[in-house]
Order: sequence, then C-alpha cells, then structure tokens
Amino acid sequence: MVIPTMAEKMAGGQTPEVLFWVGCAGSFDDRAKKITKAFAKILIEAGVDFAVLGTEESCTGDPAKRAGNEFLFQMQAMTNIEIMNAYEVRKIVTTCPHCFNTIKNEYPELGGKYEVLHHTQFINGLMADGRLVVEGGDFKGKRITFHDPCYLGRANDVYEAPRDLIQKIDAELVEMKRCRSNGLCCGAGGAQMFKDAEAGKKEINIERTEEALEVNPGIIATGCPFCNTMMTDGIKNKEKEKEVSVLDVAELIARAKDLEANK
Repeated sequence: MVIPTMAEKMAGGQTPEVLFWVGCAGSFDDRAKKITKAFAKILIEAGVDFAVLGTEESCTGDPAKRAGNEFLFQMQAMTNIEIMNAYEVRKIVTTCPHCFNTIKNEYPELGGKYEVLHHTQFINGLMADGRLVVEGGDFKGKRITFHDPCYLGRANDVYEAPRDLIQKIDAELVEMKRCRSNGLCCGAGGAQMFKDAEAGKKEINIERTEEALEVNPGIIATGCPFCNTMMTDGIKNKEKEKEVSVLDVAELIARAKDLEANK
C-alpha cells in the first residue's frame, strides 16, 4: 500500500479530493499506526483520490496550546498553514479529534480555512453516497460501547457519526452511564497524555474503563488514538484483555469489509 504525497500529486498536475491529515500519533505511535492503515484501506476501497503531506506534515500545535505555550502553537500552526495553502488544500480528513478540533476551529484565525472532517463523518459520507457498502461481518450482534472523545463530542458536537457506523455493522450499541455530552474524558486531554497525573483518588482512565465494563461490552470503540491508548491501559489494569478489545471505529469498518487481511 503506497500513499501518494501532496508534493507528488502536484508534480503530476493532480489535485486530490481530500488531504488525509495523519497526525503525530497516527504517524509514530505503533498502536495508532494500525488505525491509520485501516482508514487508508477504507479510502482506497471507496476509490477516494487522497494524499498525505508526508514529511511536510508537523504537529498541529494542539499539545503546546493545551499546555499553555501559545507562542509555540502559533509557530507550529503557521508552518502547517503555509504548506497547506501552498498546495491549495480545501478539504481535510483526520483520525485524530485533537487535530480535527485545532485545524477546524483554531487555524482559521491564522489564515488556514478548510473544510475539516473527522474520519467517522467522512466514512458515513462515503456510505451515504454509495461509495462504500459495509455489512456486519464478524461484529453482527457483538456488544459494542462507544467512548466519546472530548474534542469530537463536547467540543464539536459530533455524536451520531461514530454511532451510525457501529450500527451499520449490525452490532448491538450499548451506552455507558456517562455518554454523549455527559461523557467522561479518557484522561489524556489537556496534554495530560504526556505527564504524570496530579495526586487524586483514582486515575481518570481507570474510572472511565470501569464505566465501560459496567455495560459488559465485547468491544470498546473509540474515535481517537489518545482515547484508544488510555482505554487499552485501563483494560490491561483490569486484566480484561482476553474478554474486551479496544478498537477504533475505522478498524471496525475495515474488519467488517475484510480489508485487514492484506496487511
């Protein structure tokens, strides 16, 4: 599987339909790379003309901004905006809600105005247009609970897209006690992913994992590489790895389409 870069597309006089913003986690974290591959396979299966920035892509600046370093954020953001504007990028899709939120809501005031979609929204659109057809496969009747990423749900009011996809694979969607706008953070947001938690009674990801396990799911679905890491750590803490899997929605769709076979 070879993914073209924007530079290669432009050199050939082509303008791709969409830019796939991979993000730092999707590029460097071994677990998140699997989500990147799953989504790329879905795009190829649906015949989407897409490209990545490759080595020209750098961090959106989200962690710097959340940690309070506005200067570093603006430097990182401006670098990305200049590159994307040079390629005349109009539409962006990403598997990371942190990148999604930053590019969608914080880049416009710095000159970066794009249509930005989370991958669950984009996949839903492909299905609505008839470009991608998915049936239950291995997940028919499976109990799946969805953990709402903060920057997808509360920050951008995207609740239905991931749930629609889970229901399209004929799974049984079971909701946690705290979900949608009342959902609980996985514990990674606000740059907490990169530091030790402050003293308290319990790690947030353990609390959230316990809430997920209460509804007795076979799979905890996420739409964020950070949430995936935190929920996976929570499952390991509870020694439930054999009973419960943590998968991104893109991985569910790719497996339902049997795209994972040719890794």
